[in-house]
Amino acid sequence: METLGLMIGGKDIVATDGATFERLNPLTNQPATRASAASVEDAISAVDAAAAAFPEWSQSSPKERRTILLKAADILMEKMPAFVDAMASEIGATAGWAGFNVTLAADMLREAASMTTQITGQIVPSNRPGTMAMAVRQAAGVVLSMAPWNAPVILGVRSIAMPLACGNTVVMKTSEICPRTHRLIIDALHEAGLPAGVLNAISNAPEDAPGIVEALIAQPAVRRVNFTGSTRVGRIISELAGKHLKPALLELGGKAPMVVLDDADIEAAVAAAAFGAYMNQGQICMATERLVVDESIAGEFVAALAVKVRTLSAGDPAKGEAPLGSVVDATAARRIQDLVKDALAKGAKMIAGGDHDGTLISAIALDHVTPAMRIYYEESFGPVVTIVRVSGIEEAVHVANDTEYGLSSAVFGRDTMRAMSVARRIEAGICHINGPTVFDEAQMPFGGTKASGYGRFGGQSAIQEFTETRWITIQDGPLHYPI
Repeated sequence: METLGLMIGGKDIVATDGATFERLNPLTNQPATRASAASVEDAISAVDAAAAAFPEWSQSSPKERRTILLKAADILMEKMPAFVDAMASEIGATAGWAGFNVTLAADMLREAASMTTQITGQIVPSNRPGTMAMAVRQAAGVVLSMAPWNAPVILGVRSIAMPLACGNTVVMKTSEICPRTHRLIIDALHEAGLPAGVLNAISNAPEDAPGIVEALIAQPAVRRVNFTGSTRVGRIISELAGKHLKPALLELGGKAPMVVLDDADIEAAVAAAAFGAYMNQGQICMATERLVVDESIAGEFVAALAVKVRTLSAGDPAKGEAPLGSVVDATAARRIQDLVKDALAKGAKMIAGGDHDGTLISAIALDHVTPAMRIYYEESFGPVVTIVRVSGIEEAVHVANDTEYGLSSAVFGRDTMRAMSVARRIEAGICHINGPTVFDEAQMPFGGTKASGYGRFGGQSAIQEFTETRWITIQDGPLHYPI
C-alpha cells in the first residue's frame, strides 16, 4: 500500500522519523490508507514554509488567485471517482454523499475565487484637517485549518478556500480518519498552480494530535485558526487559541430541531425530516436530531414518517444498493445503540427502523422522547431522529431551545409569517422555513451559537474572519502640535 506523504513547501516528504499510521475501513476492518505521521518538528516546518511563502502570495493579484481557485474547482470535479473511492473506504460513505461533497466543494472554490475582488475597505471621515483616513483589509498571515471526516471534501475545502482567496498561506492538519480524502484536495490545488509553500498539509497519528495542535497554535506565524469538529475538541482549541491570543473560527456540534407547526404541510415536512435526519447516516453537524411536533398533527406526521423510515436501510456503499452507508466506526455504532436502548428503557417508542449489523445501522425514529432520556440532550451523530410532542408555539420554542447547541434549525408551517416569528426565536445560527436543517451554499454566512461555536464561514463573512482591518492615514498639509 502506498504511503501518503506530508506536503511541506511544495514537496511530498515523509515524516522526519519515518513514522506512519493506518486508517481502517469501517466495514472490513482492513487498512484503507497508510499515511505519514508527522512529528511536532514536521508541524513547525510546515508553518515555517507557509510563513516564507506569505509575503509573495499576500501581494499576488486577485486575478492570479482567482485563476488558480477556478482551475482547482475543475480539477476537483475531475477527481470525483478518486473521492468516491476514498470516502467509501475511509468513512463508509455512499457514492451519492461523496458526489454531493465534491460538487459543493467545487462551488466553494468558485465562490472563493469570486471573492478575491471583494476584499475592500472604506474611507472614514477624519476630524483632522487635511487627513485622508482609510480602513484597509489585508491578509492576516498563516492560517491553521482543521477539518473533520464526516463531510470531508466540503469541510476540507471550506477550511482553506477563503483563507487562500484573501491572500493568506495555510497549514492544513488533515483528519486522521480520512487522510487520503483530504490529500486529494491538496493535490487538486497544487495541480492548479498554487505556488510552493502557500498550502501545506500534515497528517498525524491520532495519539499525536494534542501535541501537534498545541505546537501549531503556539507558532507566532500562525495568525488565524479555524476548526470544524466536536464541541469537546472545540473547547480545547478555543482555550489554546485564547492562551496565544489567536482569533479562532469554530464550527462545532449540533442538535438541530425541526419544528412542525399545526398548519405544516405533512408530506413536505416528512420528506425534509428524513433527508435532514438520515443523509450520510445522520453524521452531519446540521442533521435533524429533534422533531418538535405539535400534538394536533403528531399522529398523522408520525405515521407518515414511519412509512418513509422503513425504506431507509443501510448497506455496503461499495455495492451501492442501499440509501444509507456505514457509520464511521464500531465505537460510533455502539454509542448510537446505547442512546437508543436508554431511550427505549425510559419509555420512548421506536416507530420504525432499528435493524443493524456492525457499523451498518438502518434509519431509526423514536417517538415520545423526554428530557429523562440521554438522547434528548446528547448529540447522536447517527441515523436516529427523536420526536417530542408539544402543545402550541410557546412549548415548541422552549423545546427547540432546550439544548446547549445552536447551529441549524427549521420550522414548517403554511403561514410563513407565523413560521418566521418562530424562526426568529430559535437560538441557532441558521434557520430554514419550510426547508430541511441540512442545507449549505458557498456564499452564505455559516456558523452557530452557544456550544455550536462562533464565527462564520462563507462569502463576505469569511473575509471578515481571515483578514486584518488596518487604519491607514495620509496627511496633506502641515500639522500643528501642542509641544
